[in-house]
Amino acid sequence: MRVAIDMQLALGTATGIGEYARGLANSVRAQGVDVVELSEPGLDPWRFDRRVAWDQFVLPRRARESRADLLHCASGTMPLALPMPTVVTVHDVAWLKVQRHTRAYARYYFGAFALKRYKGARAIAVDSQFSRAQLYDVLDVPEERVHVVYPGVAPDFCALTRAPATERVILVPGTVERRKNLEVLIHALPQIDAARIVSVGPSTPYRSECERVAAELGVGDRLHFRGYVPREELLELYARCALVAVPSKYEGFGYPAAQALCAGVPLVVSDRSSLPEVVDGSAPVVSADDPAQWHQTIARILADRSGANAHAQAQRDRAITRFSWSSSASKMRSVYQFALGTAVAGRTM
Repeated sequence: MRVAIDMQLALGTATGIGEYARGLANSVRAQGVDVVELSEPGLDPWRFDRRVAWDQFVLPRRARESRADLLHCASGTMPLALPMPTVVTVHDVAWLKVQRHTRAYARYYFGAFALKRYKGARAIAVDSQFSRAQLYDVLDVPEERVHVVYPGVAPDFCALTRAPATERVILVPGTVERRKNLEVLIHALPQIDAARIVSVGPSTPYRSECERVAAELGVGDRLHFRGYVPREELLELYARCALVAVPSKYEGFGYPAAQALCAGVPLVVSDRSSLPEVVDGSAPVVSADDPAQWHQTIARILADRSGANAHAQAQRDRAITRFSWSSSASKMRSVYQFALGTAVAGRTM
């Protein structure tokens, strides 16, 4: 089969969805799928108007030109006019659930407008059981069309060699936005001696709020925003940090948590959304709203770093098996076959 995959969010400062698209393309190709990668470097995927132009005009044209059997919209948005049978990955429905503070036009496009498009997909892939339940909560779609396919974790994380530094670094990967809930860690930080938070990922206006809270608590000098960092630097941070913290209130999957598990890095996650599912007993889960729990849990890890690292290493093989791209690609190939079978049945009828 020949599948065209939307790779636009893998351009430039790719976040979790870009990581997903890259891994997906490589892994399904290894499963024998003829993959055509679709993107346009001249359209900045992080500008709203450019994103709409890509989704609605350029992507369908490129898909038709690819002569593919199937289009995979891997970034959660779809064209209004579908050029061929289509699979969409719905990573989450955050725009309908927790993004009410954002601009109305963006909420509509990535929320209600996108939701209506999903009805036209031959099959829908979701990143977790949590995301499937969230989708059913807002969309009436036959259950057989929705498939849970865990994303894979890239080989460089799975092969990472840990070399923890003496510094007490709490690494927080991901976009700095409100639903990521960085402030709960900032409120815990004054009670964690000599520790500092290192945030890596693109910023939003929420960063200013976090800086203000840190200054008020007297820990402004222990909160560091690194922005988007190159791959090599990110891997170095995973290798040398004391632990990774994922305090998010809403995640469709939670790539930083899966990456930490596969890299053998001590991890703490919140008790919200998909994160307990991703961790599945392999790391502590604490209340997203309770700084005291974050302080106590992180303090225990820092007090026994050798024990925490040994525990993380012991969980590593299981995580690598659960989040292998090989397994993910095999399931996605079955989703493609389902979608093409549905398309054939539809034409026959």
